[in-house]
Amino acid sequence: MNYAKLGNTGLDVSRLCLGCMGFGSAEGWVHPWVLDEENSRPIIKKALELGINFFDTANVYSLGHSEEIVGRALKDYANRDEIVLATKINGRMHEGPNGAGLSRKAIMSEIDKSLKRLETDYVDLYQIHRWDYNTPIEETMEALHDVVKAGKARYIGASAMYAWQFQKALFVAESNGWTRFVSMQNHLNLIYREEEREMLPLCKEEKIGVIPYSPLAGGRLTRDPQESTLRSETDQIAKQKYDGTAASDRLIVDQVAAIAKKHGVPRVQIALAWLLQKEPVTAPIVGATKLSHLEDAVAALSITLTAEEIASLEEPYVPHRIVGHQ
Repeated sequence: MNYAKLGNTGLDVSRLCLGCMGFGSAEGWVHPWVLDEENSRPIIKKALELGINFFDTANVYSLGHSEEIVGRALKDYANRDEIVLATKINGRMHEGPNGAGLSRKAIMSEIDKSLKRLETDYVDLYQIHRWDYNTPIEETMEALHDVVKAGKARYIGASAMYAWQFQKALFVAESNGWTRFVSMQNHLNLIYREEEREMLPLCKEEKIGVIPYSPLAGGRLTRDPQESTLRSETDQIAKQKYDGTAASDRLIVDQVAAIAKKHGVPRVQIALAWLLQKEPVTAPIVGATKLSHLEDAVAALSITLTAEEIASLEEPYVPHRIVGHQ
């Protein structure tokens, strides 16, 4: 496993992060393909054995069940001091006017609930799960600063939003002497590259770590379009993201297949190798519901694409509508 600093910090993270949305309970949750605890634990254990020390979850994933599963597994299998544990806040956790969002009330309440579920005294990275249009960013940043000062989080990060919003949050924090975001968890892969226009240059200039989610576009970069899986058939969010551009994206998917054949490796490794060579990406967030998913992802660290291969992967891309910011 290779490691890198997360943005402009001294924190060492594995160059792959295990995304934990796939662990939890399908009951009452939007994704019927998630693994229960019995089937999640071997995946988490294997990730640790492969050298992955970076784990990302969220309070809203399976309405807290993901945090519970991850917390118990890491407590049993890992040394907490060597683990970089990240979670997120914003999604609706209960009914009522204060059941979601990034208000001071929500942040102060949800951090304690997340810590209890994760069975830890602190998280290494506490992230806002999108932008909250109904709460002043000043209120959010001050509350996050207080969470850090209380020792409940070591660093704070943000997720998919417009570059102007992220810049505003950085400015507000700096102007008030509050804790600054160190990372951006954004939507980036070979068939969705709109982040290259403004967000990636901003992150590079501000020395922000980039930890992209959906690096394989919900599996679309790993198989022929006619092939299907339980997730591809039931993941309505992924369908909204990618189905509308499937025809133009086919050229890129075909190119991934051609380069994978040339290297003699699965397509997943080419798609991840491209991201790993994209500045300023720190660690793509990979989901895994099979042990082989992890093994293939880690193998991508050994692949270096040539400039010609990268150009051939990028050349067919056409502009896409913005998805993921809301």
